[in-house]
Amino acid sequence: MFDSDDLTELAGHVAHLWTAAADGDWSAPAGTLDWSCTATADHVVDTVLAPAFFLASRKLDGYPAFEPCTLGPSPSLTDLVEGLMTATRMLTAVVGAAPADARACIWTRPPEARGPADFPPRAGLELILHAHDIASGLGARFDPPPQLADRLRRHTRDWAFWRTPGWSPLTLAGDPWADLLRASGRLRPAPG
Repeated sequence: MFDSDDLTELAGHVAHLWTAAADGDWSAPAGTLDWSCTATADHVVDTVLAPAFFLASRKLDGYPAFEPCTLGPSPSLTDLVEGLMTATRMLTAVVGAAPADARACIWTRPPEARGPADFPPRAGLELILHAHDIASGLGARFDPPPQLADRLRRHTRDWAFWRTPGWSPLTLAGDPWADLLRASGRLRPAPG
């Protein structure tokens, strides 16, 4: 299972990536997204923090009434890294404080409630995939540890997340990182 320790490790790898790419053009599009690398990193902070609100609310039929969290129109790289690490610590604290039988809506398409153990991988999927987008936009490499990608892949393989339009079913065959990228539409198969 992908847990809070894994999320913390992943956030550390992403923070390192962002810091190492400090001299890159953060105004460039993040991979195939319309957002800049800066806007995507700001979104990442929100997608790691938001599950903490979801779980803390215990709301079962939708997300709590909070607006997305943003670091503003022009956050610095320091703000983004600090925001990511703070959001990670907040989510892991909420997960650690929640009773095992707590339930909250984890996504809305389709609406589904899950327990605390599923909230770190919920944030982890957003974090790992958007880290790839940002790395692509900056011309940097992002290769998360294979065992980390594999735990995330195994934990989420049956989730509705993988039925997003334009995505493919997630398999457990092959390289875990490549499988996550392929299933999310970020890695196209080589022509045959």
